[in-house]
Amino acid sequence: MFTSLDDNRDMERKLILIPLLTVCLLTGCTGPPLAAGGIAAAVTVASIPIMQRTPVDAVYSVIAGQDCSVVRWDRGLDYCRVAEPPPAPPPYCSRSLGGVDCWRDPALLANRPREMADGPRTLTAAQEADRTRAWPVF
Repeated sequence: MFTSLDDNRDMERKLILIPLLTVCLLTGCTGPPLAAGGIAAAVTVASIPIMQRTPVDAVYSVIAGQDCSVVRWDRGLDYCRVAEPPPAPPPYCSRSLGGVDCWRDPALLANRPREMADGPRTLTAAQEADRTRAWPVF
């Protein structure tokens, strides 16, 4: 019988959750050492849906100055978010007889026609800051 990659990941998650839940259940019956482990496990479990990272990921992200998360890694992405290159400038398009003509570099045009789009051609300072931000965001 063949199993898919998703089935294997589901099995790995279940194998991790069983000891974690067992530790959380045993904390009420024992002393402080096991209770501290249960509290740490509970904080870790609660931090994933809230921060999209574990406390260890948060500390590593602060030290590294990058956005790192085990959740990204579980989705098949890199552990730390890779810095994205700036977006390419949009093409310069203008109306022509019966259609639209577009150019990559409007500076090469001798008689520069009016552009069809009225939007900005580059990112604003706030957009660029958001694109290149480090974690944590303060």
